[in-house]
Amino acid sequence: MRTPFRTLLAVVLGILTLAAAPVLAQSGPPRIVIGPGVIEPMPIAVPTFVDEGGAGDYARQITRVVISDLEGTGFFRTIGEDAHISRITSFDGGIAFEDWKAINAQVLVTGAVSVAGDRITVKFRAYDVFNGQVLDGAALQFAGTTQGWRRMAHKVADVVYSKITGEGGYFDSRVVFVSESGPKNARAKRLAVMDYDGANVQYLTDSSAIVLAPRFSPTGDRILYTSYETGFPRITLMDVGSLRRQTLEEQPGTMTFAPRFSPDGQTVVFSLERGGNTDIYALSLGGGGLRQLTNSPSIETAPSFSPDGSQIVFESDRTGTPQIYIMPASGGEGTRISGGEGRYGTPVWSPRGDYIAFTKQNAGRFHIGVMRTDGSEERLLTASFLDEGPTWAPNGRVLMFTRETAGAGGQTSLWSVDITGRNLKQIPTEGPASDPAWSPLLP
Repeated sequence: MRTPFRTLLAVVLGILTLAAAPVLAQSGPPRIVIGPGVIEPMPIAVPTFVDEGGAGDYARQITRVVISDLEGTGFFRTIGEDAHISRITSFDGGIAFEDWKAINAQVLVTGAVSVAGDRITVKFRAYDVFNGQVLDGAALQFAGTTQGWRRMAHKVADVVYSKITGEGGYFDSRVVFVSESGPKNARAKRLAVMDYDGANVQYLTDSSAIVLAPRFSPTGDRILYTSYETGFPRITLMDVGSLRRQTLEEQPGTMTFAPRFSPDGQTVVFSLERGGNTDIYALSLGGGGLRQLTNSPSIETAPSFSPDGSQIVFESDRTGTPQIYIMPASGGEGTRISGGEGRYGTPVWSPRGDYIAFTKQNAGRFHIGVMRTDGSEERLLTASFLDEGPTWAPNGRVLMFTRETAGAGGQTSLWSVDITGRNLKQIPTEGPASDPAWSPLLP
């Protein structure tokens, strides 16, 4: 017996957070109280988009990316075209919904592509098969250059994902990371940026100097990172478009590292080591000078702002082992929020403001985990020889991180996982990679 679309939608959403059991509204759009559960992916149909003129292979390529985006979430299963009873040959033609019901498609996504010169236009509709209606807000058109055809596909998938799950999209985004090459004891490192799924890699620096911990600005047009170009760790600010670089706060006898932007992009927080002591500082990019935010004989590092800019989460070993603390953005002693066994580090605030992700080392294993901002509801999502450095997708529902294999020749790679611990998978890269940082959604 077929499962009604709205009931299946509730089950799909039920995996996303932890609360009560799903409850559906009796009228209007579904209102969901989200609960835990294990689901079968929702069956959907995405026929190859129609060529409305000059599209060539773009129509098939765009369709493939849309399918890859949706299936990659673990929430959807696309029904292969060999099982389709109807064929979509005209974007504005009638749809035989009974044929799509017969193969148990819950959602049907149709689209069309046209190309004129170097301009490409993609339009699409997503239908609730069982009531024969377009999902609210899921009939749109995107246009751009043919060079950006993958972005058009990601935008389509973002809309479909958002309309079905109620969550924000994250496919039309980029990831900056450290691309590595050579033996482990002499590893060359350079900055690179790619689409969230590993495509369209561009290199931003050469491998003449070690680079670490890149971070996007809130608008995605600048990157902060730590560079050893001078022989000492120094924070560098790069313009993504022009690749122009400048070193921030270069003081003799100091080392600066672990930078991150404030939510408004006007302030940088980072660790500064002077005379054997490491504290957290803030620097206004508008010329407001350097401010010290912590003052402790311990190591204070890895600061990350809350989305509203009012607080900073950071790592400190003031109790003897690295733990996680929160302090006002203006500085102070901070309040410890980590309470489990083991060592905690690299905390980063979710863009939704509801969770803090972290790295945890305990009993010889490394984990990526999340906890509420008061330290409650700690959940470990991964476990391996070495997992570290989580970064949030723009919608606050997926994490990417570095995983290293055991052994003298251990290799680093990028992985992602849902905040429930489901859908753990490796991100394809051309070689070893580390230190990922997710951009906001592209404009």
